[in-house]
Amino acid sequence: MTPSPGTPSADRVGPDDQGSALTKPPVSGRPVHKAAKATLVLGALGVVYGDIGTSPLYTLKTAYAAAGGYSPDVALGLLSAIVWTLIIVTSVKYVALVMRADNDGEGGILALMAHLALKGQERPWVISIGILGAALLYGDGAITPAISVLSALEGLKLPVPVLAPYVLPMAVVILLALFAFQHSGTAVIGRLFGPVMVLWFFVIAALGTASIVNHPGVLRALWPGYAVQYFATHGFTGFAVLGAVFLCATGAEALYADMGHFGAGPIRMGWYSLVFPSLVLSYAGQTALALDRGLSGDDNPFFLLAPAWAQLPLVVLATIATIIASQAIISGVFSMTRQAIQLDLCPRLTVTQTSEVGYGQIYIGAVNWLLMIFTIGLTLGFGSSDNLSAAYGIAVSITMLLTSLLLLHVMREQWHWSLPLVLAVEGPLLLVDVLFTLSNLTKVREGGWVPLVAGAMIWCVMQAWRSGRRAMLKQLERETLPLPGFLGALADVQRVPGTAIYLARRIDIVPLALLHSLKHYAVLHERNVILNVFTEQTPRVPIRDRIETVPLSPGFYRVILRYGFMESPDLPGCLSRCRLDGEGFDMMRTTFFLSRETVEAAPDRRHHVLARRLFVWMHRNATDATEFFRIPRNRIVELGARLEI
Repeated sequence: MTPSPGTPSADRVGPDDQGSALTKPPVSGRPVHKAAKATLVLGALGVVYGDIGTSPLYTLKTAYAAAGGYSPDVALGLLSAIVWTLIIVTSVKYVALVMRADNDGEGGILALMAHLALKGQERPWVISIGILGAALLYGDGAITPAISVLSALEGLKLPVPVLAPYVLPMAVVILLALFAFQHSGTAVIGRLFGPVMVLWFFVIAALGTASIVNHPGVLRALWPGYAVQYFATHGFTGFAVLGAVFLCATGAEALYADMGHFGAGPIRMGWYSLVFPSLVLSYAGQTALALDRGLSGDDNPFFLLAPAWAQLPLVVLATIATIIASQAIISGVFSMTRQAIQLDLCPRLTVTQTSEVGYGQIYIGAVNWLLMIFTIGLTLGFGSSDNLSAAYGIAVSITMLLTSLLLLHVMREQWHWSLPLVLAVEGPLLLVDVLFTLSNLTKVREGGWVPLVAGAMIWCVMQAWRSGRRAMLKQLERETLPLPGFLGALADVQRVPGTAIYLARRIDIVPLALLHSLKHYAVLHERNVILNVFTEQTPRVPIRDRIETVPLSPGFYRVILRYGFMESPDLPGCLSRCRLDGEGFDMMRTTFFLSRETVEAAPDRRHHVLARRLFVWMHRNATDATEFFRIPRNRIVELGARLEI
């Protein structure tokens, strides 16, 4: 198992806190009090559904543009396609099926990858799919805040046309403020997210219902035959329109990724009871309005639903809702980065816990500022939500396809479904994912290349780090000795008072820091601990299974600390719970010995030169292990080692 350190934190949340009711969501199947479940549903509405909940702002407008304009048969066909996309992709695939494929309550493609990879042997194809899916979500994560905020502010053109030239600058200011305040956390603001999104869903449902009352015949488009007829009669144009229709479901992956924060039950309840009906009513209402009045030019049927006096308040509410959606995406990117660090897919980064009670409330400065630069660049470069829609969705559609491929193996290997049953259930879903992916690929030239290039760059970074780490660990093995024989030769070495702790990556070889310490000082401490920190392929490790101690020889012990990939290790906190022969750890008489490796690219190796140089650069700039493990700086001795890979 590959050891991987945990995530640092600004506040000291100890190991006991990791498993408390405040930080860990309820396990699926465990009874939950009705009041607590209502709170979780409200929280899920504020965090999980922001992306998919604000899609009515731009989906139909973009779809009409892709279809070449509005006509009654186009309107009914697109409404039918949107409703059935929500049913098939979101309700059936994600809410009913994919959310069953959790990793100890956690969701997301990295959690699913970790779950499938734990089979006693490494499965490179599973890891590659997980890395690719995560990389693509990073690229698409920067587009969501840009298109959401722009589409909301563009509603100002209707009630206050004089503000039209200022929409782009206003969007940039809002996005700058959003990213600038990330470091302070969203614990206080987060409590407002749920009620605001509940208001949002009630408003869009009410506006849609009022329009449907004037044209109830629009509801016949809920029959899937209208979608089939449209795509059957419109050839390649209809196929290209699928990419615009897909925008209604781009937030479905977020339902799965955020499952660990609230649990599958509250997310399902929120979807079926409020979000899905509200979205259907909004899309149907927009279509009814189009059938009544017709559309032309840059008309956005969403804002036309509101009477003149309500259009400005609707723009304000839409802007707040898109800010919430953007915040949810940014938080999701932070959480995914922490998973990638724990799974040893990217270098250590400083992760700050911004809430003592909300484990998902974290901040990663490097990711925040890079994401801000990318998002602002996209906003200025594309200039409008219409232009951004060409780049939006392509990365998510590929990630959804990759999730379906992993789900196939979950059905066969873990749910033990028969092959005919798997093909009958997953086959149609996989076909839908393939069609959406191919349709979105038609948008590459119009801007779809942006998230693909961004995803490719992140994929290269992750692969370079993973391959570089493996090469570095192999080189370290050549520099050290087998542990059993080494311990047998230490009987005559002089001992000094105190405890020495040597961090080690493997359990069968001597830590380099121990070899160098013995070489330079020619003494050992009274107590010597070889400390291994392992990251398990599960989100969390119960406190009772956290610590394992093994006596090795007189004065030598092994201590193994196990963490999940969603947890933040605190070595002093854990060691305070540990006893060796009945004696605990006194930090004032304990010294941590660390090996600081200086890695360089070997000049005589011509293969993978760029990947090796990229790894060397990342390794040099990774967060210091002292900060990473929360070790007191005044209790550390670092011993250097030079490695060539």
